[in-house]
Amino acid sequence: MISRTRHQCLNLLTAACLALGSGHSAVAAEAVTSWKLNAWEPPFDYSRRPTVIDYQPVAKAAKPWRICASYPHLKDSYWVSVNYGMVEQARSAGVKLTVVEAGGYPNLERQIEQIRTCSANADALIVGTVSYEGLTPTIREIAKRMPVIAAVNDIDDAGIAAKSGVSWEEMGQSIGAYLARLHPTGSMPVSVAWFPGPKGAGWVKFVEAGFRGALEHSSANIAAVKWGDTGVEIQLLLIEELLEANPDIDYIVGSAPTADAAVSILRAQGRANHVQILADYFTHGTFREINRGKVVAAPTDSPPLQGRIAIDQAIRAIEGTLRYRHVGPPVEVIDRTNVQSLDLERSLAPAWFKPTFEVQ
Repeated sequence: MISRTRHQCLNLLTAACLALGSGHSAVAAEAVTSWKLNAWEPPFDYSRRPTVIDYQPVAKAAKPWRICASYPHLKDSYWVSVNYGMVEQARSAGVKLTVVEAGGYPNLERQIEQIRTCSANADALIVGTVSYEGLTPTIREIAKRMPVIAAVNDIDDAGIAAKSGVSWEEMGQSIGAYLARLHPTGSMPVSVAWFPGPKGAGWVKFVEAGFRGALEHSSANIAAVKWGDTGVEIQLLLIEELLEANPDIDYIVGSAPTADAAVSILRAQGRANHVQILADYFTHGTFREINRGKVVAAPTDSPPLQGRIAIDQAIRAIEGTLRYRHVGPPVEVIDRTNVQSLDLERSLAPAWFKPTFEVQ
């Protein structure tokens, strides 16, 4: 049974999503000759500072290669934006794309089954994993037959040919540092409720480490931690539980769906002016609510561009032209001071785009 407050919040979120679009125009595929990216060497090691490179994507693939892409879910617009980038790049480069999604981070066995089935008729596999190590034996097996590209989520590098991604520790650190600048050491203490995400997911332990590390030199104290899948319904439930147990909380910080749910539930409870919200990644909802002053800030890691990069890496791995095994866009924190100058095409799928599972 959904509580009345959560039912109202879900209705508000649905209406807001349907209304989204005023900040986006329908745009064609990104017409660029190169992308300004970060490159890590050795690959998959975020402990070293990246080098900034001009990355040249393949104009046209040598053949209409078959690429399978597996996502943890398509429940929020972050992965829809990744999907948009992959679809546009596959069409531009002339390759075939099949997309599967596991339905959420608890569904490790479903994702394993999906990638085994999908990769059976593919030339390369792209994986946005639900688990840091849970897919490793399956990926090792598939990597004997084809290149496996890691996309977005952190993953054990065993069997991985290349990776399109950013440091999720940097994502957590960037929003933690933003909060620390608002409340430096010695200022009046503030109480923070922290929603890291689902335990075991490939990005959560890194964003957790970055966020906590950034708050060490601040007056912000983590008063409560709520773990859970990034579905809005689950986040609404967790926020309800939090507000009942910690009515004097000053900040809610967590995933983009956490921020979306917090905006709605705080409005429904008449507490929007008492609790501030930050997100540790960027979606259509955070874009809208930053514009409206309901969310303070969120870092963007350019999900559509990460999707484009993964497709290009898959093509290059198949064709033997892969030069950079680990690249990703720079991370930028967005708030009301710079949201209007944001390059939307790099950060969000346009409003007209719907999740697409096949490119022929």
